[in-house]
Amino acid sequence: MNAPAAGPVVISIHDIAPGTAAQSMRWLSDLDARGIPATLLLVPGPWRGRRLAEDRELVEAMLDAHGRGHELALHGLHHQAVRGQGPMWRRGAAQLLARGAAEFATLPQEQATERLREGLDELESVGIRPLGFHPPGWLISSDGIRALRNLGFRYYSTHLAVHALVPDDVTGLEYAAVRIGAFALSHRPGGFGEQLGVRLMTSSARRYARAGRAFRIALHPDDLARAGLREATLRAIDEALELGARPTTYAQLIAQALHPVGS
Repeated sequence: MNAPAAGPVVISIHDIAPGTAAQSMRWLSDLDARGIPATLLLVPGPWRGRRLAEDRELVEAMLDAHGRGHELALHGLHHQAVRGQGPMWRRGAAQLLARGAAEFATLPQEQATERLREGLDELESVGIRPLGFHPPGWLISSDGIRALRNLGFRYYSTHLAVHALVPDDVTGLEYAAVRIGAFALSHRPGGFGEQLGVRLMTSSARRYARAGRAFRIALHPDDLARAGLREATLRAIDEALELGARPTTYAQLIAQALHPVGS
């Protein structure tokens, strides 16, 4: 029996902002040491301190990382949920799942568009032009998705999948979305589920890699505040690569799905 073909693994560093610069750069150093191209998720608005554009050193580090093959993506604007928006049940679910970070989970289209434009303008001011959007907490409203499409984003992510927003010159349709199933593994520092999450990341990464299935590993700055989480994460990454997982960025994953080699 033939071994399964190598599947992609997308590794991303979340919550990159001036207030998390030290942690973000440590994760980036770990990935650079392994030659892994990652997707770096930028929070442009004020969150845990200054705006991204106000930290020139961090901006230069991100531009330099992009030049080395890492992808830069938009990760919300303020990274905090908007109070009073959407039905109560959805707000409650977002709070439970994302611990108050689900900024785009309940926004109507006008407000989503306004925040997305502001985020794009902030990044554009420092020379960054993202293709993709990663909603904080992996949650985005249907109105938010329409806003992404209208603003020309090429993809967005949820916890279970990556969604390509295909332009009409590719499909001949007014609008189409292509879903690429890829579960996102991440830690939940602190509390009852932390050790369960460690075991899940390690075992799942190993299983997906052996099966040649696409999957993702999300790195967060707060992971580094908990003893052992960094080592467990890097061990899971190293084992997946040894088993044949092929590291790629979100943008590369989208390109490969829409234009497979040999098609």
